[in-house]
Amino acid sequence: MIYFTADLHLGHKNIIKYSNRPFSTVEEMDKTLIDNWNARVADNDTVYVVGDFALAPLAKVIEYIKKLKGFIVFVNGSHDRWIADSKNGPFHPRAIILKDRLHEVKGILSEKKSIILCHYAMRTWPKSHYGSWHLYGHSHGNLPGHGYSFDIGVDCNSFVPVSLEQVEQRMSKITPPYTIFAKKADRSEKQS
Repeated sequence: MIYFTADLHLGHKNIIKYSNRPFSTVEEMDKTLIDNWNARVADNDTVYVVGDFALAPLAKVIEYIKKLKGFIVFVNGSHDRWIADSKNGPFHPRAIILKDRLHEVKGILSEKKSIILCHYAMRTWPKSHYGSWHLYGHSHGNLPGHGYSFDIGVDCNSFVPVSLEQVEQRMSKITPPYTIFAKKADRSEKQS
């Protein structure tokens, strides 16, 4: 299976206060996030982490990764300073760091549809006018989605990774938005 998540902030004590998380200590938060992950993810699953995995040095990040199930694909976020220390890996056999802050996942939905991963929410994104999906974090549930976009951060998803099936279910409930490109085309046709 394929999962998506963001904003775990493992090792980040102040995120408990900043995001009003229901934990007393950073150790409790870390343990809950790791336990929740492992209850959902199997060893042969893939998890895309769309930023802010941990606020910790690389050695501690590797300790976290060793505790987690699945193969992990990291997209850089705003608090992932450890990525610079990894020199883009390979730093762990079950993890890979993507070099760009924006990543397109192709082929898991269909040949023509793609998922755009970026830590930051965007109003438009590559192929948005063709129905691509955008999964993001950073806003900790404080920013509503726009079109086919979805905040996959832990704060608004019960502190667990979101499955591809959950993403598909959510996107199926969204009425396709007209894009700026479609509106321009409509206006041009009406003026003719």
